[in-house]
Amino acid sequence: MIPQCDPGAAYRTHQTEIDQAIRRVLESSWYVLGKEVGAFEEKFAAWLGVKHAVGVANGTDAIELALRALGVGPGDKVATVSHTAVATVAGIRRTGADVRFVDIEPAYYTMDPDSLGSLLEQEPDIRAVVVVHLYGQMADMPRILEIARRHGLRVIEDCAQAHGAKLQGRMAGSWGDVGTFSFYPTKNLGALGDGGAVVCNDARIAECLRALRQYGWDEKRVSRMEGVNSRLDELQAAVLGAKMANLNDDNEARKRIAERYLERLAELDRIQLPMIRQGAEPVWHQFVIRCRDRDSLAAYLKARDVATAVHYPRAAHQMPAYARPEWLPVPLSNTEQAASRILSLPMFPQLSVTQVDQVIEAIKDWQ
Repeated sequence: MIPQCDPGAAYRTHQTEIDQAIRRVLESSWYVLGKEVGAFEEKFAAWLGVKHAVGVANGTDAIELALRALGVGPGDKVATVSHTAVATVAGIRRTGADVRFVDIEPAYYTMDPDSLGSLLEQEPDIRAVVVVHLYGQMADMPRILEIARRHGLRVIEDCAQAHGAKLQGRMAGSWGDVGTFSFYPTKNLGALGDGGAVVCNDARIAECLRALRQYGWDEKRVSRMEGVNSRLDELQAAVLGAKMANLNDDNEARKRIAERYLERLAELDRIQLPMIRQGAEPVWHQFVIRCRDRDSLAAYLKARDVATAVHYPRAAHQMPAYARPEWLPVPLSNTEQAASRILSLPMFPQLSVTQVDQVIEAIKDWQ
């Protein structure tokens, strides 16, 4: 069976460097917020072209703490998309804020600036917007930022699927007030467990984040604010640091796989291939096609030993926990159609040309 993703393949490919990093931490006797975390934060910030990176326990915490550092809390309203990993919404809700969902652009699966504008006309008291860069491609940040600034919104970029993605030459995470990242094992930069980070250019926000991730402590371990325990541990930081050396190459491998899919599936009329936004450089966290007969295709591919996935079969507003009429002030027709038709093909850097061609031939046979 060709897996849809394979984080174990990433470990096996870089096993020597990862094992050395783990041993270094084990032998150091310092396992929480030490040199490895500091070194990774510095390296990651420099790679993104921002001034500060603050490691936290996971991507959901990253969203919560980013919003809290920007002053968002109970009773506030935060706009985001419903077509996302539900962690985006969970992070917002953990601040005590309410959610307002906006629609996506059907071609790119990311936030529709026009839908955001419509929401703000109806509810001008929105405090912040969480913009999700999905499947490795960035949202339309220039338009979204223009709308957000006009309405006085703080802008958070959810970059959990966009490590290294660019738009107009600028990295995901470097556009808004803050950027949040997940290092879940299947991400383009994945740990061997959970991990996350918040990045920014404002020293005051970074200082607040460092306090929030550790009980609100100051340098004397006095809690000056209500914080949490959300620390990126030394082991995961060391692993991430080791894997960063190959991240650009891994993203290039994903790009080559995507280009092969795009070239060899272009003639098929029963599927719709992903589109690339003008000026964008996606990193292909997922390769998502659209198909009216999605379930038929997925079943056929499974029978041909090709695994697929659906990211995501239900939009957040279609889940019982988040199905609240007051959170739906604008139509989400593009979101709902996408959830019923999308299918993620196998995509990870170690996928061989032979495997990619096997996927392609199976789809052609189904067609």
